[in-house]
Amino acid sequence: MAEASAVATGGQAGDYVTLAKPRLNLLVVTTTLAGYYMAAPHGLGWALLLHTLIGTALVASGASAFNQLLEIDADGLMRRTRARPLPSGRIEPRRAKAFAFVLSVTGLAQLAFMVNLLAAGVALVTLLTYTVLYTPLKRRTSLSTVVGGVPGALPPMIGWAAVRNNLSIEAWILFGIVFLWQMPHFLAIAWMYREDYRRAGFPLLPIIEPDGGSTGRQSVIYAAALLPVSLAPTAAGMSGNVYLAGAAVMGLVFLALAVRFAWLRTASDARRLFFGSIVYLPLLWILMVVTRVAI
Repeated sequence: MAEASAVATGGQAGDYVTLAKPRLNLLVVTTTLAGYYMAAPHGLGWALLLHTLIGTALVASGASAFNQLLEIDADGLMRRTRARPLPSGRIEPRRAKAFAFVLSVTGLAQLAFMVNLLAAGVALVTLLTYTVLYTPLKRRTSLSTVVGGVPGALPPMIGWAAVRNNLSIEAWILFGIVFLWQMPHFLAIAWMYREDYRRAGFPLLPIIEPDGGSTGRQSVIYAAALLPVSLAPTAAGMSGNVYLAGAAVMGLVFLALAVRFAWLRTASDARRLFFGSIVYLPLLWILMVVTRVAI
């Protein structure tokens, strides 16, 4: 009996970890770290960095839990999400709500008291736009994807604000890169899982325009807009010419994947665009960090 109880406890602990979406939030922490590093010309300041990353991770985890609370019914209708802890009934909604609240408040408090109020404010905007705006809009309009790009692009600004205590043009450039990158990334996912999203009642572009024409065109538009914005760190004096050349090459490859997807609109091309997106962003951050110019 004691052994069975221990197994059950371990399983429920794993369910709470799943509720926090650690794999998704790894991207949040990584982009926060990138923003922090780009803003720190005289060394990282390890204590400040630790508080920034932990606080941001806690807020992001709370937002993920709130998101799943608001989408229990929809998650239960989709094959790839119906086994999550809430739609499967393994965690009660009231417990999930308390879990999400504690994570969010703890993370915001850590940023406010151990980092600065601006970083905490950006994190609060991230939390609210994700849970109060983006999540409800997913059931109402395809424009929710654009709205969802805002909280997804704010983490590097948290990192920048933690060091500089301002949101200068450099911070907005980092925001712009992540925001524009997300659109082809999200649209590729929406095309790959459009049947799931249709079952859940999400009016995403591939659902309301099944031929995929608008999905493909918007992927190209955002990838094309990303190219000049990704070169802006050099113009702003943040990174050197090596970054400029590398970012240009990677941006053109990413754009080519988007054009191919828009032209053919097959599942395999959507998958190529998706995997291209998850390779592109980390490589761009690495190149930016390696070639950083102290400003």
